[in-house]
Amino acid sequence: MGEAHSDEFCHCQGCAGKYTLLRDEENPRLAIFERRLPCCGCGIGWSSFLLGFLCPLIWYFAATLYCCKYYNKDPRERPGLAASAVAALIFTVLATIALSVALIICVYK
Repeated sequence: MGEAHSDEFCHCQGCAGKYTLLRDEENPRLAIFERRLPCCGCGIGWSSFLLGFLCPLIWYFAATLYCCKYYNKDPRERPGLAASAVAALIFTVLATIALSVALIICVYK
């Protein structure tokens, strides 16, 4: 984060001007993301990744969000959405192999 200027103080009622505002001079969008992420603070991506172990369809939902560049709204979501997309890809490959082997076993019995 950038340096704070001494003449810029917070004017909210909670802190009554005791704190200095912090900004990033190079990228002012970073100040937007100081709020908490949804889903208990870990974001949609990581929540989808964890819940995908219970219901793998959630990984495909997160992969769709990743492909549609949902992370442009909040860049902190990108790693979780990418992890869910990779998990969806791995699950698809493993499910395809398992179904192929099951089909071969059924045909040759």
